[in-house]
Amino acid sequence: MEYDDGLIACTDQGLTIRKYDALLRPKHVRYEEIRSAEEFRLSGLRGKWRIWGSGDLSLHRWFNLDWHRPHKQVGLLLDLGQRTQPVITPDEPEQVVAVLREHGVQITER
Repeated sequence: MEYDDGLIACTDQGLTIRKYDALLRPKHVRYEEIRSAEEFRLSGLRGKWRIWGSGDLSLHRWFNLDWHRPHKQVGLLLDLGQRTQPVITPDEPEQVVAVLREHGVQITER
């Protein structure tokens, strides 16, 4: 199963998060690198209005550039075993969750 909404892409090789870092380069993550993922409802304090970057000084969560995030409802926090964890907000989160599960990633819901 593959998925691509322009910002988030899932292929057989892994997940690509486009417009991710300070230079808006993509981040490529192999499925084996994802320890788990947490599916959560976006809210003002949980990233709904975060267009890009981190909302906290510790840089614990990092959001790729997504101008449509305020209109989205669901986010996925990816645990890569690093201090900074990517947060993605795919257009079709249920499809991305299905792909991650297909590749053995445990998904929890908050």
